[in-house]
Amino acid sequence: MKISKSNFLEILKQHEKILFKVSNAYCKDPEDRKDIIQDIIIQLWSSFDKYNPNYKFSTWIYRIALNVAISHYRKEHKRKGSLVSIDEELIEITENEDDDNDSDLEKLNYFISDLDKLNKALILLYLENYSHHDISGILGISATNVATKINRIKKRLKAQFENSITQKT
Repeated sequence: MKISKSNFLEILKQHEKILFKVSNAYCKDPEDRKDIIQDIIIQLWSSFDKYNPNYKFSTWIYRIALNVAISHYRKEHKRKGSLVSIDEELIEITENEDDDNDSDLEKLNYFISDLDKLNKALILLYLENYSHHDISGILGISATNVATKINRIKKRLKAQFENSITQKT
């Protein structure tokens, strides 16, 4: 499928939040986030001719963005080692920092950042209201597996929230 530069830029603009969410979830350093976003855009542009119009653009963009981010994440962890300091800044899932629930959002961001790469991708897509079927298509796992994993992640996050509340008292 051929696409003009202006149409491609328009599609990117409509779906830019996907790029920010994925890069924020997989990278803590602002400069590295920019690199990931740039790599995602390059990959999207170079693979646009392989786009299947049976899928939504957002599904296709998520799949490519997650693949690029996971590859970057693996390279960085091999380069820096597997240990991640707890003192590093928390990831940001959304660009909107004016949220009234900053404390809960920070906790959620922290708990999500602690998930492995597959579970992190699953919960990000779930929080974007993607169906189990769509998540299945993006991540290449069965819809049943998606449902099971999301249920486990939700239970884990709920337990972490409850533990954080009891530790305050």
